[in-house]
Amino acid sequence: MKRFLMLVLLVGCFQMNAQSNPDLIKHYEAYYKQMRAQGDMQGMISAMTHLNVLSPSVARKDTLAYVYMSEGKYIQALNTIGVEKNVGDSDIAVEVKALSLKSVKRPALAIGHFEELFKRNPNALIAYELAELSLQTQKFTEASKHITYGIANAKDDMTKAFYETQQPYQVSLKAAFMYLNALVVYNQDKNANIDKAVDILDATLKTAPNFNLIQLTKTELLRQKQALTQAATQPKN
Repeated sequence: MKRFLMLVLLVGCFQMNAQSNPDLIKHYEAYYKQMRAQGDMQGMISAMTHLNVLSPSVARKDTLAYVYMSEGKYIQALNTIGVEKNVGDSDIAVEVKALSLKSVKRPALAIGHFEELFKRNPNALIAYELAELSLQTQKFTEASKHITYGIANAKDDMTKAFYETQQPYQVSLKAAFMYLNALVVYNQDKNANIDKAVDILDATLKTAPNFNLIQLTKTELLRQKQALTQAATQPKN
């Protein structure tokens, strides 16, 4: 008798869940739309999480991960969507993985996803990301390839923001590529290529006089050159 009653209760619960799920889904879909209209990102995350539990779908998972990323919650975004390369990933999924992995300092993993983005939509902005990540991982040949593409394809209205000053500023994307090129040249031979790198920095500064990072980098390279010269002229014991 007890087993029979337990079975009846379980069946009743399943029926109640089956009846309530569509209503809950409608509720959270309406809730998500309202939170989006109000610009309440945390509310959007809560609504989409509930929808994902009630009625999982790839599109909802991608959306949740994208909202997390937009809020700077990169770990949560990656926990939602994973880090693996999947052929069937949506453009949103690939973008979330690429930008989130870059933001959590995983450049080697981020490169593969940026390469997929570039394959789907080749453009200078993605090429910049690839050049910067390749430089970070000391893949100088790859970095040079992306820099060459970027300089050739950067449009006049494309810009890149920099934040090393209290007041962020922007320079043309082409100037940003030229700066990366100077870094690649320097890193290929940090003793012999200082002058070559400085020449590129000087040329870049002519096109972007407000490029503060150029001045900082040039000052550091000239300091290193002076130190090398002094070391070479000191008498050996």
